Amino acid sequence: MKEDYYKTLGVSKSANAGEIKKAYRKMAIQYHPDKNPDDKAAEEKFKEAAEAYEVLSNPDKKAKYDQFGHQAFQNGGAGFSGGMNMDDIFSQFGDIFGSAFGGGFGGGFGGQRQRVIRGSNLRVRVNLTLEEISKGVDKKIKVMRKVKAPGSTFKRCTTCNGNGQVTRVTNTILGRMQTSSTCESCRGSGQTLDNRPKGADIHGLMIKEETVNIPIPAGVVDEMQLKVTGKGNEAPGNGINGDLLVVIYEIPHEKLQREGDNLHYELYVSMPDAILGTGKEINTVTGKVRIKINPGMQSGKILRLRGKGIPNINGYATGDLLVHVNIWTPKTLNKKQKQFFESMKDDEHFDPKPERSDKSFFDRVKDMFS
Repeated sequence: MKEDYYKTLGVSKSANAGEIKKAYRKMAIQYHPDKNPDDKAAEEKFKEAAEAYEVLSNPDKKAKYDQFGHQAFQNGGAGFSGGMNMDDIFSQFGDIFGSAFGGGFGGGFGGQRQRVIRGSNLRVRVNLTLEEISKGVDKKIKVMRKVKAPGSTFKRCTTCNGNGQVTRVTNTILGRMQTSSTCESCRGSGQTLDNRPKGADIHGLMIKEETVNIPIPAGVVDEMQLKVTGKGNEAPGNGINGDLLVVIYEIPHEKLQREGDNLHYELYVSMPDAILGTGKEINTVTGKVRIKINPGMQSGKILRLRGKGIPNINGYATGDLLVHVNIWTPKTLNKKQKQFFESMKDDEHFDPKPERSDKSFFDRVKDMFS
C-alpha cells in the first residue's frame, strides 16, 4: 500500500505551504541522484517525495487528497497515475533548489538539462449510474487527441545546438556577464520539426480519434477527478504525453438518494398493510431484496439494511441502505369506508399510544447518521 503523502514528507496534516516546501526540499536534496549515484533506493525515495509534493503543494489536489486519499488520483495501479518519472520531476520542480546543485535542480544528473516539453491534458466527463458506482466499471470512451503524424521527423535545433537553451555573453563595466534563456526556436526541447507530413500542424502533430479504456473503482463520488496517465495530447519530438482527466458525473437515481456511502429509499405502505403486516420487495444497487413490514408498523420507521449501500472509495467498508417507511393515508373514501373509520373513532385500538421503542423524529435523525 502506498505511504501517506504527509508521512512521506514527514509533516503533519496541518502543515502550511511553506513547511511542506521546506520538508520536500530537505528530502529531495538528501536523495538527489547527484548525491546518490546508482542508488535505486535513494532514487525511489526521491520520486516518492516529488509525488507527495506535487499533490500537497497544490491546494485543489491537497483538498481532494485529504478527502479521498490516494484514490482521488489513482485506481490501485490500474491505469491511473502510478508515480512520477524523472522527466516529470525535473520539468515541474526545477526552480525549487536554487543553487543547491550548481545550476539548479533542472541540472539533473550533473549537467545542463533540456527543458521537457509536455503535451496538454484533456478533460472528459463520464456519466455513471449508482449501480455502476457500487460495483466499479470499465468505461470505453472515444477521445480526439493530438498524436505525432506518421512520417514526421525531428532534428537537432540549430539555434541552440540541441541544448534547449541559448547562452548570451554581454560585456559590462563589471566584466563579462553570461545569461541563459529558453530557446525560442524549439521552446527548450532541443529539437525542431524536420519533415512535416500532409495534415500535420507546425509541431508535426495531427488529430486522431482513439478509444480509451477507463477502469473506474467502486465508490467514486460526483465531481471526483481521475487521471489516466499519458492519454492526453502527445508532445512534439521526445516530449512527454499529457494526461486524460476524467470527471465523474453521478446520474440521479429514480428511487435512491445517496448520502456519502449510505443510500436512502422512501417506501410507501398502505394503511391495511401497515396494520396487518406484509412483505415488500425493493430494488437496491446490488439487486432486489425483500423486507418485512411487521403488523402495526409506524410511519417514519427507518429500516437499516447493512452493507446494501455504496462501497467506500478507500476500501474501509460498505455503506447501508436506509428504508424510510411512510404510511399512505388515502385522500378520498367511499361511503362504506367512511362509515368504518367513523365507527372506529372511539375504539381504543386507534388511539395513539407511542411506546418507548417508537423513537421521536430527532432520534430517527440520529440513527441515520450513526
